[in-house]
Amino acid sequence: MLLEGGVYANPRSPYRRLLEAAGAELGDIRNLIGERGLERALAALRDAGVYAALEEFKGRKPLERGDLSLQLDHSDFDNPMLGPHYWGKTGGSRGARRRVPLDLGLLEHDAAHEALFRSAFGLWERPFALLRVKPPATSGINNSLRQAKIGRRVDKWFNPYRPSRNLEALTYWLFTTYTTSVGHFHGARIARPEHCPPDEVDRVAHWLAARRREGRPAFVDAPAGLGVRVCRAADVCGLDISDTFFRLGGEPLTRAKADAVTATGSRAVSAYSMVEVGRVAIACPNGTAFDDTHFQAEKLAVIQREKVVGSAEVRVGVLCYTTLLPFTPKVMINVESDDYAVLEHRSCGCPWDDLGLSLQLCDIRSHEKLTTEGMHFLGGDLMTLIEEVLPARFGGDPTDYQLVEEEVEGLPKVSVVVRPGFGEVAERDVVSAVIEFLRAKPANRLMADFWEQSGTVRLVRREPHVTAAGKTPALHVERAT
Repeated sequence: MLLEGGVYANPRSPYRRLLEAAGAELGDIRNLIGERGLERALAALRDAGVYAALEEFKGRKPLERGDLSLQLDHSDFDNPMLGPHYWGKTGGSRGARRRVPLDLGLLEHDAAHEALFRSAFGLWERPFALLRVKPPATSGINNSLRQAKIGRRVDKWFNPYRPSRNLEALTYWLFTTYTTSVGHFHGARIARPEHCPPDEVDRVAHWLAARRREGRPAFVDAPAGLGVRVCRAADVCGLDISDTFFRLGGEPLTRAKADAVTATGSRAVSAYSMVEVGRVAIACPNGTAFDDTHFQAEKLAVIQREKVVGSAEVRVGVLCYTTLLPFTPKVMINVESDDYAVLEHRSCGCPWDDLGLSLQLCDIRSHEKLTTEGMHFLGGDLMTLIEEVLPARFGGDPTDYQLVEEEVEGLPKVSVVVRPGFGEVAERDVVSAVIEFLRAKPANRLMADFWEQSGTVRLVRREPHVTAAGKTPALHVERAT
């Protein structure tokens, strides 16, 4: 249904042009799936040029296959079968944060998984707290609506970001206030977001400690970096938050982050989502790895294609996604995510396995996207920062600077690396230059403000990372484990 209504019946669909170029009619696709199965059919289409690189999907560069050249916008991939109930924005992966239509049908679908998730981990009676940015970011409001759908309350919503004062911020404030108020009127207890900047997350730790003293350890949904900050704050304040359950997403749940949570006597599991499709994979209660998740194969199909990515110049199996449901915001056919993971079919006996979702993902990473503090951004504009803006401001050449995403004691940092032999430069000036550059584009202001408020960007004097080929890339992502 999605292929027929969202692609072949949609003159604007880029996939329609790609399929025409590949000589594939709707009947051909049906026959191909019937003969080879879904994943092998998708692999064959991918080899025939029917796919979208992430830059193309985001409208950042033309889609080019042989003689076909399409200058696209992100909206060209919108699902025409969708009647959007509200709009959200992406996390800014690869640059500008873009509007995404959202349908309540997708939230209803994901709410069913939320109910199973609570049952699988024994979370039904736990107080629930969000440590998520309020709209225009979607994770907080979507989480709230999912809880309302399954009849659970949101006891606390800690919002780590204070938006700029502008018309857009006012619009989303009105939307959030209206949504929570209507929810209260209809019996859905959704806490209104209260500002809690990253340097005050001890307030979250105190709330968790209070729930622990009551004998009701809490369930928290947060970006991985902020979850670690809460655990560090609990340790510094001498607070007992043991048995708290952390569901952490927005950036990879690495071993260092998981260890920071377990050091408090709490538990951390991984959540993997995309604004364009909602939940992608959901944590396994019987996992053999700390970040084991079950791929939601009823919603998406996935294949892997080997690709040389990132400054490390290694070959990885990049995950390519195809949407299967009629109410996903975007139509995706073999969209390269620039994420990679270990994929394995395994029977573990958990509720997801009982549903037939046997494909498990772990070690989910990205070589090309910055995912620090859940704010996604990649390299095109950041290369301009490193190769043009900083040398023009402070002197030197592009090889004197490098941007590195890394972890420091489990906390995410974006380090501006400057060669030790380079002249004196003040950290506050470099950090200000980075923030100002990012903030210059309105679509990037949420990320810039959040990184500034959380103290994410820092200056480090050391030799930049050099690849095996002797190159000094503008962007380097440490492969945390």
